[in-house]
Amino acid sequence: MEINIGKPGEKINPDLFNDIAKNVAKVVASGGDRVNKATQLRKFYDEIVLWDSKVRQNPEKFDDYLPFIRMINAKAAYARGRKLVDDNFVDLIHKGLQQVICAQTLHTFKLFMEAFMGFYKQERPN
Repeated sequence: MEINIGKPGEKINPDLFNDIAKNVAKVVASGGDRVNKATQLRKFYDEIVLWDSKVRQNPEKFDDYLPFIRMINAKAAYARGRKLVDDNFVDLIHKGLQQVICAQTLHTFKLFMEAFMGFYKQERPN
């Protein structure tokens, strides 16, 4: 699974919120019925939205917030340990957060996750 949210100042890949998000959703949806329930994934998305909102209100505090944003990786690992999410979802979170280096990249990752969640719901409606 490959996602590239881009670097600050770069144009966003026109396929990021469509084809790429759809393909990633298909991979994560293939995990089986017992893992990756939409409500569980929504918790991670909601936290990313929360941090994006905080950063957009106070962009100068991004560096202070970054350790807590990256801590979402630990939360995903914990959820994996409890068999609530699978390795594909943990990998998605890790690869996305690894590319978050400023307010702009966080916002792009948030938008990607929004698109991913929409396609995921299409792949696994219940």
